[in-house]
Amino acid sequence: MTQIDLAPAGLRMAALVAAVPEELLGAPTPCPAYCVGDLLDHIAGLGTAFSAAARKDAGADSEPAPPGDRSRLSDDWRSDIAAGLSELADAWRPPAAWSGMTRVGGVVLPGEVCGLVGLNELVVHAWDLGRATGQPVNAEPEVIRALLPMLDQFSPPIDAPRGDGPFGPRFPVSSGAPLLDQLVGLAGRDPSWSPATALG
Repeated sequence: MTQIDLAPAGLRMAALVAAVPEELLGAPTPCPAYCVGDLLDHIAGLGTAFSAAARKDAGADSEPAPPGDRSRLSDDWRSDIAAGLSELADAWRPPAAWSGMTRVGGVVLPGEVCGLVGLNELVVHAWDLGRATGQPVNAEPEVIRALLPMLDQFSPPIDAPRGDGPFGPRFPVSSGAPLLDQLVGLAGRDPSWSPATALG
């Protein structure tokens, strides 16, 4: 069973969230349908959903999550998101979280797979948020190597219509590219994306 500590990824995300200025809440992100504020609401939601999944609290997440919506951000969204991310990391510390079956977003998954999906959400959306707000982002190579096979399995091919499945269509990235570029490419992102290219 693969068990990975989600705390470093959660702390990295919380630091990125804390540094987002209010004036960028409407700025574009690498997620075409999301502005920064929408992405922040999605990050808040994944903290709640994946914490419940770790506890096997199926009743708390029986339906797919609604799309991110900046209008749902709380007044103290930086602190609230950080608290949710801390809860998420704590929830995935017990080995029992990674065993058996659980549910997230209305989908039943093995605990081990769900933990990796939650970690992938943290790593990829940290990249999204960092790129959108001009903040540097990295991730531990061993974490990315653990995520690449999972994401490769779930990502639709390059020519798939957008919206097929939870990821993609994947963006072509060289096998010699940095590991984080390979990961975000599998998640359907162009590693060279910037707010300027989105607006241009």
